[in-house]
Amino acid sequence: MTTTNTNLQSDQFRQEFIAFAIKKEVLRFGEFKTKAGRLSPYFFNAGLFNDGMSLMKLGEFYAEAIKNSGIEFDMLFGPAYKGITLVASIAIAFAKNGHNVPYAYNRKEAKGHGEGGLIVGSPLKGRVLIIDDVISAGTSVRESVELIAANGANACGVAIAIDRQERGIGELSAVQEVIKTNGIPVCAIANLSDLLSYLQKNQDMAQNLLAVKSYRQQYGVN
Repeated sequence: MTTTNTNLQSDQFRQEFIAFAIKKEVLRFGEFKTKAGRLSPYFFNAGLFNDGMSLMKLGEFYAEAIKNSGIEFDMLFGPAYKGITLVASIAIAFAKNGHNVPYAYNRKEAKGHGEGGLIVGSPLKGRVLIIDDVISAGTSVRESVELIAANGANACGVAIAIDRQERGIGELSAVQEVIKTNGIPVCAIANLSDLLSYLQKNQDMAQNLLAVKSYRQQYGVN
């Protein structure tokens, strides 16, 4: 099983992202029901990066994580709907650093007039890196891989914001399932281990640390 994780990124980089997500209240603590029906003590919602400055910063975090992952790609693809703003912000971040990357996203339904079709942006070709916020069940990734293949291109990997590192239906995590099923690497800006490390360094979050630790003991994977 081939994995691409955050081990090439500095601990400071990952901790900065966690702090950024908490400050923007994108990463929240409490009691949240997951798609699997579990009660999670934390929740990450990238849709709450909802202003220009935070979206710009998010794109920069993604671009740095992708660069450090070593995944080779020709273009970016963001599945509708959250992936649309994510992929655009990442393309801008790369362009600011002198790397002009084409990108595309899909419509939920094919357009019957004008240019028509499901794909907006650059035509899908070559090695395509899929952009998403998190991987829950892997459905979005699977649909993206199929759409990319149907357009004569190849999905070469997935980049997400945070890896929850928890079991799916079986013993593997949702990220590990995507890697195994599709044979492509997944890179994340940060993961659950990074979140725990952040909470351990901030004494005012001791209650959240205990809740997240307990959740990981129950549902976590290595």
